[in-house]
Amino acid sequence: MADAKEIIQVKNLVRNYGNLKAVNGISFSVKEGEFFGFLGPNGAGKTTTMKIICTLLAPTSGEVKINGYDVVGDPDGVRRSIGMVFQEASLDENLTAWENLDFHAVLYNVPDIQKESRIIEVLEMAGLMARKNDLVSTFSGGMKRRLEIARGLLHRPRILFLDEPTMGLDPQTRRHIWAYIQDLRKRESITVFLTTHYMDEAELVDRVGVIDNGKIIALDTVANLKKQVGGKSNNLTLDDVFLALTGWQIREEVASNKDKMREENHRWKILNKK
Repeated sequence: MADAKEIIQVKNLVRNYGNLKAVNGISFSVKEGEFFGFLGPNGAGKTTTMKIICTLLAPTSGEVKINGYDVVGDPDGVRRSIGMVFQEASLDENLTAWENLDFHAVLYNVPDIQKESRIIEVLEMAGLMARKNDLVSTFSGGMKRRLEIARGLLHRPRILFLDEPTMGLDPQTRRHIWAYIQDLRKRESITVFLTTHYMDEAELVDRVGVIDNGKIIALDTVANLKKQVGGKSNNLTLDDVFLALTGWQIREEVASNKDKMREENHRWKILNKK
């Protein structure tokens, strides 16, 4: 992976909300095929950064390129290159699994000649082929998550963004989802960008970036971060590292102001019209 190209490039990224700098001049990159974790406390700038990378929010300044496409100059190129699985469920539960995937294929201009074979491929990959004609409202939480991941892969993206992919799932389902994602990485050779509050999940990544107060405060492998924080100690967990870097106090999300909500809703409407 050392010689792999940088498929995500973030340079001097800034995002302001009035006088608040939600993202304050951060720079980092992710290599093709890498499993990258992006961690931070509530209100640290993590979600804002991810929304900018995924073209859901405009940057105030700076540059972000995804698979060579600029998020401002060529958002459509970016969207063709990425799959997104957000913590908020976005499946239509009044449609079947097949109908949800078919609708996604239309949105992403999957050629008609390839559409059926790709839907079958991702349903089989997710272990949901037998439930293809069932309404999503009848699915368990784990099945819905697998369907969302399958949908994110339908148009064969180069990068899969996972935002809290196992939030609210039981331990057995979480384990199943991660076995599925790890197997998926091997088969599809895709780059995975993960945000999570489960530190045991973040232990799986190749490298981790930690953001706090809008700035990147750490960026390295999990093993190296443990060494930096704990010296010769072999007993540290990633929880220990995270708390050492960001502090022990409980963080509450800052209430969104009207301008912030208006702009984010506007971006969503524009995206959904495309």
